Amino acid sequence: MKWFAVATMSAVALAGCDRSGDSNDTKPAPVAAVPKNVIFFLGDGMGLTTLTAARVYAVGEDGDLTIDTLPESAFVKTYSNDAQVTDSAPSMAAYMTGVKMNNEVLSMSADTVAIEPVLDANGNKLGNACGANNGKPVPSLLELAKSQGLGTGVVTTTRVTHATPASTYSHICHRDLENDIAAAVVPGGAGFNAALGTGVDVLLGGGNQFFLPKEKGGRRADGRDLITEMKAAGYTSVSNSSEFSAINAASTNRLLGLFTSSHMSYDLDRDPSKEPSLAEMTSKAIDMLSKNSKGFFLMVEGGRIDHALHETTAKKALQDTVAFDQAIKTAIDKVRQIDPELKNTLIVVTADHDHTLVLNGYAKRTGKTSATNAGVLGLVKNYADGSIAKDAEGAPFTIIGFGNGENRTQGSRSLMANLDDATVSGNTYHQEAVVRMPAGSETHGGTDVFLGAIGKGADTFTGTIDNTQVFGLVKNASGL
Repeated sequence: MKWFAVATMSAVALAGCDRSGDSNDTKPAPVAAVPKNVIFFLGDGMGLTTLTAARVYAVGEDGDLTIDTLPESAFVKTYSNDAQVTDSAPSMAAYMTGVKMNNEVLSMSADTVAIEPVLDANGNKLGNACGANNGKPVPSLLELAKSQGLGTGVVTTTRVTHATPASTYSHICHRDLENDIAAAVVPGGAGFNAALGTGVDVLLGGGNQFFLPKEKGGRRADGRDLITEMKAAGYTSVSNSSEFSAINAASTNRLLGLFTSSHMSYDLDRDPSKEPSLAEMTSKAIDMLSKNSKGFFLMVEGGRIDHALHETTAKKALQDTVAFDQAIKTAIDKVRQIDPELKNTLIVVTADHDHTLVLNGYAKRTGKTSATNAGVLGLVKNYADGSIAKDAEGAPFTIIGFGNGENRTQGSRSLMANLDDATVSGNTYHQEAVVRMPAGSETHGGTDVFLGAIGKGADTFTGTIDNTQVFGLVKNASGL
């Protein structure tokens, strides 16, 4: 009887299409395009142990950060085209473009060779020596969004020209070419990335030194004042918290916020009167971008997690991770006001790479860190009787340590001054490391990282995937 059912359905369909005798025949009203929103959160260097330590630090072992509540999850392989342990440039670029590239390279084809900058006219290593025919640009998710008329935004606590944010809007052979990267975002100017159309709508973070000439305190050798050029291109420019707070999202179409000469402050050190929080910047960006009826693409980076880990100052890293998590919560709450069930919004949270932070010993549960409790930042205390655990030399040691870093004891640890919780939980304490490195030079790790997702298409993120696959999953889920 299948043929009868098909024939009947066809006849009904044809009858419904035959309106030749209908004097009231009218064309159906056009259906408004459904907005599509993507928010891509990147915790720079936020490996699994850092994420675990931040949870214990903020809410205790049995608590949950916002990232822990995301309903879908995966693990991500982070190796680059030429290295087992990646740097931030190719790892973030893999997310943004779906292409494996060499360390130091930003959003270019896999054959691109990273060539270090040379000295420019000011004597700074910012001169471009990439050369001709050294790879080709590959499209980023932000550029795809821009090509479809969506709003676009980049928010970070690093310089806006640093590797992670730069991966979204620029293409260059070496991440350290930050003067060139800055020029890529200035509509109509020399070096502008034409794939950005009218430009990135919201750009917030630090790093004004690469937008200003030497005579204005910057590091540009070409004499250009890119902030002035961006104002001429229709951007409202702000440089501190009060100016930022005064911005009316409803009447501001394009926003440039550069709050510091270099990176923004660690959250532990941030002066709220001078620098907005990552959550505040995220909130403002969503308010502005959500005015676009077609939707938006927003990248938010908690960038200084990575820097604190390189320093082996764990407390700074954990506090910046918590600030990053607060930005995630702010974004979810904000977007639910315009898309309550997240039917048109995909939110992805992940990291670009790991670090060498580890959790040592058989420590008893500490609960969250407070003014009277060192928590996970403290010394290892035996889970059975609470006594301070000792190493083979009879010395106490901390729960958090590093595989490599600057604070490696030379000789027997028994000769050290005894550590205590007050010392090791300090804001600037450098946790001990196994392998000694120069100050600030703890390295990345090569372990897989966590990815969490919520909203439209989030259920496609599952299992263990390569970082290049994330690009395709985001692209397909959002229709970019």
